[in-house]
Amino acid sequence: MTRIFTLLALMTFMPWFAFANEVERGEKVFKKCRSCHQVGAKAKIKNGPPLNGLFGRVAGTYENAKYSDAMQSAGADGLTWTQENLDKFLTKPRSFVAHTSMSFSGLKKLQDRADVIAYLLTFNIDLGMLAAKDDPAVNAEILAMVGDVEYGEYLGSSCVTCHQIDGTDQGLPSITGWPNAAFVTVMHAYKNKHRDNPVMQQHAGALSNEEIAALAAYFERVH
Repeated sequence: MTRIFTLLALMTFMPWFAFANEVERGEKVFKKCRSCHQVGAKAKIKNGPPLNGLFGRVAGTYENAKYSDAMQSAGADGLTWTQENLDKFLTKPRSFVAHTSMSFSGLKKLQDRADVIAYLLTFNIDLGMLAAKDDPAVNAEILAMVGDVEYGEYLGSSCVTCHQIDGTDQGLPSITGWPNAAFVTVMHAYKNKHRDNPVMQQHAGALSNEEIAALAAYFERVH
């Protein structure tokens, strides 16, 4: 397991406010990227493409953005932006994609990379659905459960009858790419009827702790 995923694995067991701290720090780190990249509702193409919805995107494919031949070739060869690949790229861009036109030298500190990845994740997911500060805390033993990804994929078939598996928002919020702890906390908030949505209360109420953990493990990996 890479060092970045060791850190990200630890992040999944943190409560929502801890993830929020990662995001806050990541926003500051992202200032180094703003000369070329934008995020948010008004994001536009600058020297580089906007980074909204980055995770799951094939490299070199943002419409109308200008890419080096090297980046387009990397995408054609199968490079997709996952948390792991972005960490490798941000460490030293021209080592990960040779001859990329991106002149940025990279982020040497593991924490800086993890923080900016957490920040960018918020532009892949609906923060309004993430665990709010008033959601009841979930027992640490439940948060620490390691869900079975394959079982989560099986269970998730009922979720994707409404939510989009590709992470797009078509009237319902995206549930892909969430930090594990946030997904588990939200599901338990519905299970315990702290959140007021009868349909979600019914679905969450029918799930065991192990099944919620499995769903969290699966959807965290879908970007």
